[in-house]
Amino acid sequence: MEGSVFTPSLEGMKHVKSEAGEMLTRPFLDVCKLILPVIDKFGAAMALVKSDIGGNISRLEDKYSSNPTQFNLLYSMVEVEVAAKTAKGSSSCTNGLLWLTRAMDFLVELFRNLLQHPDWTMSQVCTDSYGKTLKQWHGWLASSSFTLAMKLAPDRKKFTEVISASGDVSADMEAFCTNFSPFLEENHKFLASQGLDNLKAS
Repeated sequence: MEGSVFTPSLEGMKHVKSEAGEMLTRPFLDVCKLILPVIDKFGAAMALVKSDIGGNISRLEDKYSSNPTQFNLLYSMVEVEVAAKTAKGSSSCTNGLLWLTRAMDFLVELFRNLLQHPDWTMSQVCTDSYGKTLKQWHGWLASSSFTLAMKLAPDRKKFTEVISASGDVSADMEAFCTNFSPFLEENHKFLASQGLDNLKAS
């Protein structure tokens, strides 16, 4: 049976942890990349989110590529920056990982809302998810841009038809939320242990 739009990322999640249970850089970034085609289906409403996610993935990938052995483990990038006292810089990999994790929190919340609130419009789904995740970290400018973008959310029925082209989308969407959330929680826990989980955007 053909899989759904979530199948590639669900497959990818099996490889995110090393045998010792550590988060691996490349597989984690791959899972984030594999969910981008789903975001595409939201059209203009998610253009900001997609470019944000894409930019942060590229930043982390560039760092990883500069020394795949040193940066095989996801948190090694942060540890190097903490030691160099550059972690809080706006162009740091620490900042990239933090905002990538927050954007993924937003998507997980959005998928949860789609599953739990079949009567909500897409705009409601997006706005509620944003309020629960990214909003508290955004300054006025980012928040205004986001709120405006949410108004461009596609018709829910059309969106559902587009992503339901193959596979059991609801089950896979639920599996994505269930299986991906612990990785995001682990990222937050690690960043918090370094005092870096509460950086805000201007």
